[in-house]
Amino acid sequence: MSNVKNTNPMKVITGPNTRWSYANVWEPKSINGGAPKYSVSLIIPKADTKTVDKIQAAIEAAYKEGESKLKGSGRSVPALSVLKTPLRDGDTERPDDEAYADSYFINANSASAPGIVDADRQPVIDRSEVYSGVYGRASINFYAFNSNGNKGIACGLNNLQKVKDGEPLGGKSRAEDDFASEEEDDFLA
Repeated sequence: MSNVKNTNPMKVITGPNTRWSYANVWEPKSINGGAPKYSVSLIIPKADTKTVDKIQAAIEAAYKEGESKLKGSGRSVPALSVLKTPLRDGDTERPDDEAYADSYFINANSASAPGIVDADRQPVIDRSEVYSGVYGRASINFYAFNSNGNKGIACGLNNLQKVKDGEPLGGKSRAEDDFASEEEDDFLA
């Protein structure tokens, strides 16, 4: 464990029970015709109050740090409660998705590729090791934005640490699982 204290109040390392969904971490992907970005949806159990509290404090810090940007050409800074913030409630916004039940989620993205390591902090090279459904920690940072009439707090993706495998999300099976059986199907009969 490192003794380096995080001095950036807008940076958070999530807990190890954070689940990754929509993991576009190997190749950047364009959303709605925008610049291609690396991204992941971080599913955080509501029971992980330590991580949730750290995220809420980081959002507040980003709000305070970005007040002049949020004010823009207006007279006053909009209240944090009326701005778009990245911490969203899975029960409210994704009621039909079991993976988001009893959880919050944050969509984090970056123009540059995140570093990805395993539980022993060794680089993950095999792309099949990282998929939507794994559990791990994420290094994320929060910042204020004001562009095209949209104001709020956004979440940047720094690095990822895979802690353990999980059930793949998205309904696609893994090749390792499909061909795990030695049994041959009777496809020649």
